[in-house]
Formats: sequence, structure tokens, C-alpha cells
Amino acid sequence: MPAPLTILPDPPEPPAGIGLIAGGGRLPIIVAEGLRRQGHPVHGLGLAHQYDPELVGLCHSFHVVGLLRIKSWARVLTREGVHHAIMVGRVDKAAIMHDPLRMLRNIPDLTTAWHWITHLKHDRRSHAVLAAVADFLGESGVQLIDSTVSIPEQLATAGVMTQRPPDKDYLADVRFVWPMLVEILKLDIGQAIAVRERDVIAVEAVEGTDRMIHRVGSLCKAKGWTLCKGARVGHDRRSDVPTVGIDTIKNLHSNGGRCLALAAGDVIMVDKQKMIELADRMGISIIGVPVGDA
Repeated sequence: MPAPLTILPDPPEPPAGIGLIAGGGRLPIIVAEGLRRQGHPVHGLGLAHQYDPELVGLCHSFHVVGLLRIKSWARVLTREGVHHAIMVGRVDKAAIMHDPLRMLRNIPDLTTAWHWITHLKHDRRSHAVLAAVADFLGESGVQLIDSTVSIPEQLATAGVMTQRPPDKDYLADVRFVWPMLVEILKLDIGQAIAVRERDVIAVEAVEGTDRMIHRVGSLCKAKGWTLCKGARVGHDRRSDVPTVGIDTIKNLHSNGGRCLALAAGDVIMVDKQKMIELADRMGISIIGVPVGDA
């Protein structure tokens, strides 16, 4: 059953400080830069062994926190006088959720352990994990807000974004597979589908888009397939917003993908302009599909 629509709290007006709970990758850095441009002091919480060290210099304050120690997240933020936070960045969900030694590697505090037992024992989908985290932070006085509020310019836009438009065969593949993607998104199976000549090659699951692309490359030796990526209708934009970036383009090129179709307004393109320029150099077309279109 699809997750219910979540009504998100409004972000505070600057110069109110905003917390940034950061996993890996470039996205937390771009979000921090966007918050600073808007006039918000950034109070960073770097997930241990995952955050990019570059983030530290962009933050008014910075603390390293354990992944499964949510109580400490709330305690640090409230001590800094922060009541709103954004949670972004890459976390290897497959390794964490299905690692039999996860509790030893990431010893949780009692609060996290209790929420795991009471809320996540039978449902470990991304939106369920997020809801449990958001509920506890909210009870502690810290509201999670839309993770894209400081980076609207990084979202996919409708239409052709590259200089090179996709040919009619790629467009036909997108029209063919997009309704299937919408149904898969409703079921929380994954966020992407690979297609070539109206034949579905692979569906993303817990492994993530980059690993899926490598899997497609091993299954489809012919070049010229299309990757379609979107977001569940009403998806919770406090976290788990679908994301692509420079590495996505590199991986597509090396594995034979030549077209990338993204749900307009629902997918973050990290370093968007650089990503588009690289796609043009590598002969990959990028298009934005308006939400509701096939």
C-alpha cells in the first residue's frame, strides 16, 4: 500500500539556523551551500564514516554522530538552538538493514532500539524508516523539513535538458515503460527501470541506481538503452528524494546507456549543469518527464 501523503512543516525564515544530518556524497555539500546563500547558519551532523570532510568548513557548528544514535542527533541540535533540520546524503541501506552484524557495527542508543522494535520490525522500507526518525526528532523539538528547499535549481525540469535530444526510439521506450515505473513506485519496489526496444531489462530494488546500471550492463551487451527514474506520488521529501549525478552519467556511458529520463520536479540532479555538460560530451540525452505523463 502506498505511503500516505505527508504534510511537511514550513522552513523557518533566515537567519534561523537549520540542522543538516549528512550522509555521504556531494548532495549534503550542495544543500549546505544553498542554505548559506539563503542566509541560514548550518549546524552539521555528520554520520560517522560517511560524510564528506568538505562539509565541515561550510557549517557554523559540526558534530560527528552515530548512524543509529538518533537521541544524540536531537540532543546536539536542540543544544545549538536548532528546531528544523534537513536529512540528506547517501547511506548504504542494503548493507545496514540486511547485515546480520549491524547492531555490533552501529550500536544504537535505547531510543533508536525501541523505535526499531516498535516501528520497523515488520516494515523496513525507506519511508517507514524515515517516518520513525522524523517522529522521534519531532517529539524532541526538531522538525524535519523538505530536503530540496535550498536547491530548487538542482531538480530535473520538463523537456530536453541536453543539447542532444533523444531519437524517436528512445522516446518510444520512455512512453512504453513510464506507466510501469509509476506502478513500481506505488509499490515501493524501486525508483528506476532500464528499457531497450520496449523490453524491460532491469528494475531497481534495494541495491540502488548505480549498482542497477552495472547489472544492466552485464545483461545487455548492446548499447542504446534508456534509464527511467522517478518518485512515488506523494513521496516524503524530507528524505529519500531520488537523486542522480555525475557518476550516474559515467556509469550509464560505460554500461551502454544512452538516454536518461527523469520525473520533472521530483529528481535531484547533483551538480546539474556539470552533469548536463558531461552527458553532452558522452552522447547521452537527458529528458524530464512531467509528472502524470507517460
